[in-house]
Amino acid sequence: MKISPARTAAFDVLLGIEKERAFSSVLLPAFEEPLSPQDRGLCHQLVLGTLRNQIYLDRLIAVLSKGRRIDIEVRIALRLAIYQLKFLDRIPAHSAVNESVNLVHRAKKSSARPFVNAILRRLVRERVELVFTDELDRTSVETSHPLWLLEKWTADLGVEEARSLAKANNEAPPAAFRLLSTDPRSREDVLKFAHESESVPGCYLANGNEQSLVQLANENAVYFQDEGSQMVARSVQVESGHRILDVCASPGGKTGLIAQKAREKGAIVFAGDITKRRVELLSENLSRQAIAVDGIIRFDAVDRLPFDGLSFDSVLVDAPCSGTGTIRHNPELRYLIAPEDFDRFAGKQLSILISASELVRPGGQLIYSTCSLEREENEAVCERFLAEIDGFLIAEPRVPPRFITTEGFGRTRPDRDGMDGFFIAAFCRK
Repeated sequence: MKISPARTAAFDVLLGIEKERAFSSVLLPAFEEPLSPQDRGLCHQLVLGTLRNQIYLDRLIAVLSKGRRIDIEVRIALRLAIYQLKFLDRIPAHSAVNESVNLVHRAKKSSARPFVNAILRRLVRERVELVFTDELDRTSVETSHPLWLLEKWTADLGVEEARSLAKANNEAPPAAFRLLSTDPRSREDVLKFAHESESVPGCYLANGNEQSLVQLANENAVYFQDEGSQMVARSVQVESGHRILDVCASPGGKTGLIAQKAREKGAIVFAGDITKRRVELLSENLSRQAIAVDGIIRFDAVDRLPFDGLSFDSVLVDAPCSGTGTIRHNPELRYLIAPEDFDRFAGKQLSILISASELVRPGGQLIYSTCSLEREENEAVCERFLAEIDGFLIAEPRVPPRFITTEGFGRTRPDRDGMDGFFIAAFCRK
């Protein structure tokens, strides 16, 4: 029984996402690390491609199997094979079919091998036509977004914008990164295979899948970080002598960029998060960036933070959220979130924002951001904050004007801006 290492790793990653509600961004590096560069690339493509087309693949499976109940291990093997048959021209059909049949045997589901073989060989022979109940159902299947989420986006944004957003979420984003060295030669080298963002100074976008970028990342010369995430960090005002706090700091991308600016300006930076593991991850990540902050502290930001009141010039609350703005990078998120999550996150976000606001000095700034597209987690939280807490005014975020909404907040969107969806609000204490 022969199965390529790439398909074996892809199967295990997808099974981990299903059974453990784990994230591809966590599992993929671990499973790809022992693979050859060629297998690593195929594994990455199989996992993300299968996730980005999962509802479409499942609809095909439902038609081909006539609605038969299928164990998750068998379903994942079918998804992998059908993705290859439908989307990857360079992979021979017999390889996709045979190896998925063998994956079923490896998963100790040998009794399903004839079933999987028959389903896949039928797909190779026949053209399968899908039937949709309406246009929204068609969009749900064709973009592989849950129907309830598309219904919500349609209500919030309109039919065309909802579809545009869903389509953009399935496009592989270019690698975005920033330099960890101030040596001008580093920038010159990077510009040979990347270009600087028009919207975010110091952010670079790779022109293609360059091996040079991989090498620089292995040398800790660059740090991968989406344009929108870098925009959030750059919106935090850093001046000489300022005291700055990053409240929900892990894994540390935004903290690192803020600390870079603080080192140049002579400002003081503290950062923290809720669990021991998240604090450890923050510390490890800052070390990889060769960045030091003045204090890394474990705390629960919902409760009173362990600092004196009115003691910071800038406080960043990059709040825990549903993450719907990052589905391009984390395609499994669309299947892991539920309708009730938005209100659940909003309650926690408001509590953290109120707690953090107690630390802002008069004239200081409070920055609230999420990587969610949902109004419940963004504008609605800001409205509730201003209604409950006296002494703060909305200020225009320090972002390019084209990202400012009519309500005075900052917003980015994958379909419109080519970057992850972030929300940025700035408040000033009177």
